[in-house]
Amino acid sequence: MAHSLPEGHGNRRDPNGSEADYLRTLGERVRETRARRGMTRKILARDSGISERYLAQLEGGQGNISIILLRQLAHAMGVPLVDLVREGPERPVELTLLLQFLGRLSPKELTHARQLLIRELRPDESRRRSRIALIGLRGAGKSTLGAILAEQLGYPFVELDREIERESGTTLSEIFALYGQSAYRRYERRALEATIEGHERAVIATGGSIVSEPATFDLMLSACFTVWIKAQPEEHMSRVVAQGDYRPMADNEEAMEDLRRILAGRVGLYRKADAVVDTSGKTVEQSVAELTGLLERA
Repeated sequence: MAHSLPEGHGNRRDPNGSEADYLRTLGERVRETRARRGMTRKILARDSGISERYLAQLEGGQGNISIILLRQLAHAMGVPLVDLVREGPERPVELTLLLQFLGRLSPKELTHARQLLIRELRPDESRRRSRIALIGLRGAGKSTLGAILAEQLGYPFVELDREIERESGTTLSEIFALYGQSAYRRYERRALEATIEGHERAVIATGGSIVSEPATFDLMLSACFTVWIKAQPEEHMSRVVAQGDYRPMADNEEAMEDLRRILAGRVGLYRKADAVVDTSGKTVEQSVAELTGLLERA
């Protein structure tokens, strides 16, 4: 079976390619940040406790620096560590200033600010509401409810995992086993972009972890009316087993604890959805009726 990888993604380790490029980028970023702060290499060496010789190697793209030393450098230059280690080009000045402003807001103010930005900059709200994306952990009922809802509305039903497999030419398990999670995330983003571009109307069932990738999740929130399909951890587990996956039962207590931890870690993200349908203790018919009524009111 042929495997079509995203551009620039081959073996998991590429010490003579992407890693070398990253070290050069890191060195340039340290040098440019130092210059913007008006610091000579000698002053930075003094303030950070790192030798001038090592700094010269780092700025030349030859230093494989530890995270602890990078933290010392960031503190000495008065910049967040994340600004040094992140990948990609430099942020526009406007984005840097905006992030500084947003960083001073309370959680409630941030929610309001995001709503204002979306309301002002989102081009067509009616088109967004014609794409319905269902999010939630595995076993919540996204595929079951999504297929029924799509049939009722006369919309195409899209399972994003199947689109990822079509895009990659292989199965999800092979993507993770052969290429890792980063490749899966790129395929997921591509699949969502293709679905949005190809469907003005659709019901989309997403993978449970899509909320963990900020850029992809933001794209979905911007282009789709998003509904969190919610359930209790015990119901998630029982439904997964009912689907024929008995692996969680190998160590039920530990599996349940992991599931609760995952759910707790994602609750804040799932709550960003436009609406919530709790399927706990409900039949499929009851959940579909609640989902349909919710969309009619929206």
